[in-house]
Amino acid sequence: MHNFLDFEKPIAELEGKIEELRHLTGNDEVNIADEVARLQDKLTKLLQSTYGKLTPWQKTQVARHPDRPHFTDYVAHLFEGFTPLAGDRLFGEDEAIIGGLARLQGRTVMVIGHEKGRDTESRVKHNFGMAKPEGYRKSIRLMRMAERFGIPVVTLVDTAGAFPGADAEARGQSEAIARSIEACLDIKVPLISIIIGEGGSGGAIALAVANTVMMLENSIYSVISPEGCASILWRSGDEAKTAADALRLTAQDLHQLGVIDEIITEPLGGAQRSPVDACKRVGDAIIKALESMDNVEGGVLKARRRDKFLDMGRHGLN
Repeated sequence: MHNFLDFEKPIAELEGKIEELRHLTGNDEVNIADEVARLQDKLTKLLQSTYGKLTPWQKTQVARHPDRPHFTDYVAHLFEGFTPLAGDRLFGEDEAIIGGLARLQGRTVMVIGHEKGRDTESRVKHNFGMAKPEGYRKSIRLMRMAERFGIPVVTLVDTAGAFPGADAEARGQSEAIARSIEACLDIKVPLISIIIGEGGSGGAIALAVANTVMMLENSIYSVISPEGCASILWRSGDEAKTAADALRLTAQDLHQLGVIDEIITEPLGGAQRSPVDACKRVGDAIIKALESMDNVEGGVLKARRRDKFLDMGRHGLN
């Protein structure tokens, strides 16, 4: 069974009718198969119309959908022979960020990403995808390892932001994020980043300063969450919808601004409805981006990456 968002109520009702019909036994008066086909066609059109005009706040809800594929789902459906590499060699292991070596369609890559967790136990284990300094320092270690062996780096971003707790601040949270951004800018191997859900503030950009930055169609990427923005500007979380409109956090807005390079189209109704298909689309986009950098020397990759982000400051956004 799907988890339905508030604006998906008509979709939920129609799917309920289809399921009821499928469990009925047909007779001479009612052709069940024809009726199911008619409702299925109606459902497709409803999904197209609903998801074709999502507001920024609705896209935020979709990006946070509980059934949306997470990092571990991409590892299971997309990457082969994943070998996790743990620890930052300075403090400890942070399970909010997972990384390791894997193969993608025959190519060896270093894949790193946020994991939010699926149920209460796993969410607590992964700290809801909010990394502490040791998570970013682990990412730096893995990126440097990949550079040493000439292995491309792929990052999958899905976090509300870096962990804001006192223990993280005591261990140098801001310094760790800055060092991770520095490592992204400095390595001489291809670096590809995909926002698969939420891209929140410095916690996201620490893994997303890449040669190619892509976003799934219904993901979001912003300096602050709509709720956080509303609490600062209006002193009320009730204005989160207004904040979402103002932040220009959708993939479409950010592509128009030139912050990201490409939008990956999701299956009809969002990645949460067809996780395997969504994973395949991400994999194909990664391979295409890697192929475009196959014959580019490491120093050139580094220079292009640095110039790309420096130009955003020098000349502004589109």
